[in-house]
Amino acid sequence: MITSGFTNAPVTQFLVFATVITSLIVSLTDTRYYLPIVIPHIWRYGQYWRFLTWQLCYTNSTEVLFAALCFYNLRVIERLWGSRKFASFLLATLPYTTLLPPLLLAIVLRPLSLNRINYLPSGPTAIIAALFANYYAAIPYTYRYKLAAFAPSTSSPNQASGSADNTSDSLWARSITLTSKSTSYILPLQLAFSQFPGSLLAAAVGWAVGTAYRRDMLPYASAWRVPGWVVGEEKKKEFEGLRARLDAEREREGAGAGLASGILAGETGGDVRSRASAQRRTLGEMVSEQFQGRA
Repeated sequence: MITSGFTNAPVTQFLVFATVITSLIVSLTDTRYYLPIVIPHIWRYGQYWRFLTWQLCYTNSTEVLFAALCFYNLRVIERLWGSRKFASFLLATLPYTTLLPPLLLAIVLRPLSLNRINYLPSGPTAIIAALFANYYAAIPYTYRYKLAAFAPSTSSPNQASGSADNTSDSLWARSITLTSKSTSYILPLQLAFSQFPGSLLAAAVGWAVGTAYRRDMLPYASAWRVPGWVVGEEKKKEFEGLRARLDAEREREGAGAGLASGILAGETGGDVRSRASAQRRTLGEMVSEQFQGRA
């Protein structure tokens, strides 16, 4: 059964709400112009903090909507990996997705473009692209379909032999094969080309970082994990502790005989079950023993 909503995806839920809330805050406080990277501002005014804050949020509502939908579609990655690995991926790749795009812009693209390309738009486009690189590699498609301008010809082979050579190589006679995942890439492509060429640079770097993470090319990134309490996994250990306490109580009550009660009574063997059943009392016996002073 397909799970809907944010079930088993708390980190994705945080990303979706953080994308919307941070954009709303910077709009209300009129601080949106502090987020994008403009290379002359960095070198001339010493605004080096822009290298760390440019991925904080998007500055227009269209990109906020597309980014929130992208994160929501990527919740399947968190369900596949688990919340702990998903959060570890975001933090382990954050230095690469944060520093590589502005450095490539300042060192490579700006000199090659004769100082014409100076702008890198704000927003976590690189993080989304890194996640979609793993979505592309890890999530299989369920079906494929073809798109063509015309339906396949149903004429006989003899009638179609004369025109087959003319239409086989025609552009209109060809079809495009798509999968069930194809529509999932429309939104990230829109983000990648929304503020070309800076947004495309961030998306390309993010895709490369996500691919490098999957192939274990980033030092210590694949093996590192955040503490379990960050994503709430410590609560799951409470059930293990409860089971351990129940086992300990069973051993103490059995006094070496292996007796068990309740839901654990069926785990100790046939002899123990027969001895435990011999000690079972009816409701009337239990009531009478309460009035007689025996528990």
